[in-house]
Formats: sequence, structure tokens, C-alpha cells
Amino acid sequence: MSADDKIENKGQELKGKAKEALGDATDNKEWKAEGKKDKAAGNLKNAGEKIKDAFK
Repeated sequence: MSADDKIENKGQELKGKAKEALGDATDNKEWKAEGKKDKAAGNLKNAGEKIKDAFK
């Protein structure tokens, strides 16, 4: 996994956590859902990169 990909994926995951927390704090269901989606996408991308690395 390249360092750039890892940083980008972690950034997306952290952005998702922040959106979800903000959605919780403001009772905004849309932000909370977007946050969960961003976190999941970041996690899936990291998993994909780890699988690619395993086959190198």
C-alpha cells in the first residue's frame, strides 16, 4: 500500500468520524449517515489495499 493511498483513506475515515459526531451533536441525520458512509468507504479502501499488498 502506498503511503499516499493510506493517508488518503485514513483522511476519509477521519472525515467520516467527524461528520458522524457533528450529526450526533446537532441531531442531523443526514450528516450522521454521510459520516457513516465515509467511514465505511475509507475502511473498504484500506482493506482492498491490504489485499493487493498480500499478493505482491
